[in-house]
Amino acid sequence: MPYAMITFRVKPGHEQELAELFGESPPLESPVVTDEQGQETARLLGTGVFVKDDVLVRLIHYEGDFAGIARHLAGQRHVHVIEDRITPYLADARDTATSDGFAAFFRNSMMRCITQTSSETHPTRL
Repeated sequence: MPYAMITFRVKPGHEQELAELFGESPPLESPVVTDEQGQETARLLGTGVFVKDDVLVRLIHYEGDFAGIARHLAGQRHVHVIEDRITPYLADARDTATSDGFAAFFRNSMMRCITQTSSETHPTRL
């Protein structure tokens, strides 16, 4: 059930353009995250994108080891298509063309998780 959130500072007033851009984006090639030996280490269960004023947030729902997710996403064509399309709307320039640059952006823009709960872990679960 873990979630991660990545923030983007965007130029305000472009919520509709950003909504259209994400709505028209190609699908992720694979939700399966593997290590260098090809063993599955994580799986992307879903994502959501939210925008308000000058903040865009991407919610990532996953299971497994989160460490390989940035590496996995950096290699996905889907992600690079979105990165290219959102560049004109970003308030801050960043380098995501290389795997190292993408990983640095991913680390630096991740929101700190304060708490996560679910019905699966609720004490009244029957």
